[in-house]
Amino acid sequence: MKHRFDVRIGPIGFRVGSDWRSPVAALADLYRDYPKPEVADFTVRLEAARPWRRVIRPTVSIAGDYTLPDAAPLPLAHGLLAAEMAMNLQLALGHRRHLLLHASAVERDGRAALMTGESGAGKSTLATLLAARGWRFMGDEFVLVSPETGLAHAFPRLVSLKNESVAAAQTAWPNARFGPLLAGTPKGDIRHLVPPVEAIARMDEPARPSLILFPRFGFETAVRPVPASEAFVRLTQASTNYTAMGEAGFSTLTQLVQGAPLVAIDYPDSETACAQVEALWRAL
Repeated sequence: MKHRFDVRIGPIGFRVGSDWRSPVAALADLYRDYPKPEVADFTVRLEAARPWRRVIRPTVSIAGDYTLPDAAPLPLAHGLLAAEMAMNLQLALGHRRHLLLHASAVERDGRAALMTGESGAGKSTLATLLAARGWRFMGDEFVLVSPETGLAHAFPRLVSLKNESVAAAQTAWPNARFGPLLAGTPKGDIRHLVPPVEAIARMDEPARPSLILFPRFGFETAVRPVPASEAFVRLTQASTNYTAMGEAGFSTLTQLVQGAPLVAIDYPDSETACAQVEALWRAL
């Protein structure tokens, strides 16, 4: 690749190569406070779909150590999104050292609250707003749970905010750094938020999972305990490598659902959700 950028996010190192300068320049700017890996765990390649696509209606194909053959290329204007998607793809398909959960997480006093749900449940926005209230942001895309210790390890990549969530985050973090607005992506309008400095500085500090939440946005306020059996099934669905990890994945997930309260929360707005989380946390 003509252009290259290396970055370490939590315990994972990435090498990103691109046929174009602009995606790599955007990554280098937004990830400038992150360390470089000694050795990259995964390689990402942002390639032209066809040789002439480098200059004529340039489109970015996502490639790397792991690929999805049917993944549609993105326009170069969405190159930053392509890079983030490719990094997530490598981790989801190739990582085996931790049990991966598609979840957001925040930490306080060495303990972590994990939040997982379907797309649109509001877990990224909720983690961002809790971080603005003094929690340490650990990540909004993946939580990495160690099979050996049961601890949650941070993966504080750029926060991918969609549509109305952008305005909410800008209100909560008026002095934060944001990436460019990526309008009209397959997921709507997206803008990336650089996590707080503390989240980056402390990303090597794991935390004990102490509350597991299943949030749903857009519903009347409700809080209910979730049976361990239901939570187990939900979390297998939220994990990208549970099956590949075999017995280690089963043991890690069993320990997780047995070691923390399991709660579903419905909320009509972000203020209500933050209040629900704070109340549940005080009751631990």
